[in-house]
Amino acid sequence: MTQSLAARAHALLERRFPERRLFIRSEDHTRFIRLHPATQLAMWGGSALFVGWTIVATAILLMDTVGSGNYREQAQRDQLVYEDRLNALSEERDLRGAEAVAANDRFAAALAQVSVMQGELLSTEQRLSEMETGLAVVHATLRRTVAERDEARAEAVTLAAASAAAPPGSAAADEMADTVSLLTAALADTAAERDGLQADAEEATVLASDLDLELRLMKERNDEIFRQLEDALTISVEPLDDMFRTAGLEPDRLIEQVREGYSGQGGPLTPIEVSTMGASAQDPSALRANRLLDRLDQLNLYRIAVSRVPFAMPLRDPFRYTSGFGARWGRMHEGVDMAGPMGTPVYATADGVVIQAGPAGDYGLFIKIQHEFGIETRYAHLSAVGVEVGQRVSRGDQIGAMGSSGRSTGSHLHYEVRVGGEARNPTIYFGAGQDVL
Repeated sequence: MTQSLAARAHALLERRFPERRLFIRSEDHTRFIRLHPATQLAMWGGSALFVGWTIVATAILLMDTVGSGNYREQAQRDQLVYEDRLNALSEERDLRGAEAVAANDRFAAALAQVSVMQGELLSTEQRLSEMETGLAVVHATLRRTVAERDEARAEAVTLAAASAAAPPGSAAADEMADTVSLLTAALADTAAERDGLQADAEEATVLASDLDLELRLMKERNDEIFRQLEDALTISVEPLDDMFRTAGLEPDRLIEQVREGYSGQGGPLTPIEVSTMGASAQDPSALRANRLLDRLDQLNLYRIAVSRVPFAMPLRDPFRYTSGFGARWGRMHEGVDMAGPMGTPVYATADGVVIQAGPAGDYGLFIKIQHEFGIETRYAHLSAVGVEVGQRVSRGDQIGAMGSSGRSTGSHLHYEVRVGGEARNPTIYFGAGQDVL
């Protein structure tokens, strides 16, 4: 049965693939190779498989090429959009910086105006107190004069009665008449003095009323100035709070660390004490002014802290991002790469001290800056280093130039931010500072 099936299959193969001979002729004889139907079937099947594999592989390669081209084009479009967004954010950051400077100038002018108004308020209160004291003296004098007038009038009546009872032409009558004349003249003088004192008292009362009105108006103006200053401080401090929190930093802890290094007192930020005669030690205006000064001190401490945190950009010239923060080719890329022309200036992003400057293996020419709060920044693949170890730098100082030293495929800056030795995404700091710096 098996032989019959094999014979039948062989017959079918012979009809489709008849036996062929491949002749090979040489100079002295001729040879041939016999191709059996099974051999031809195997060769045909192998050729068909090879051609099919070639077609499928070519199609996959073409699809991958087309897809990669689309991905590259999409990536380029996304990169252009991102660069446009960064440029817009940079312009907006510059605008916000100018607005912050203008707001700070307005705040300084308003603070000076508050100082002037406080001086005027103190002077007015002193004048009012003196006027009230003088008015009390006038009223006391007036009461004394009225009492003396009444006594003189009673004595004049008594003398007039005694003069009427005395014999006319006698020495006693003449003395009585002279005394009555003197008392009448004194009474007239006392009445005139009383009228003058009463007029002075009325004038002093009107002046005191005017001073009281002026004092109330001045207090209202002070309240309005205080409200404006409080609003300005709130508007100035809240963006700084948001900036630190966006960068993952705790504002209160940073402020305390800055305050420890700036603990001296005196000058314009010394607490105000308004001490007038008879005034309470808990003067509302002084307390409100001191609260404003505390907020201003907080704002100044924020400004100091901002200069010590790397919120600024290390490049000012045009560039493009070529690699972001995160995993890349199976390895962690602990910074961002910014490509630009060879020699593009590189700037310090915050105040600090240079702790490394020079060749550093795969980093090439390398700079490391230690900032406060456990933060450090790194600048790699430079073409030139412009600082030395131990040198203090400020935000915006040029520290080197972009290059392609070390393990690099082209001119670019590799920039890192580390907090406590742990790498952080630098773009978080760029984004946090874009509305403030």
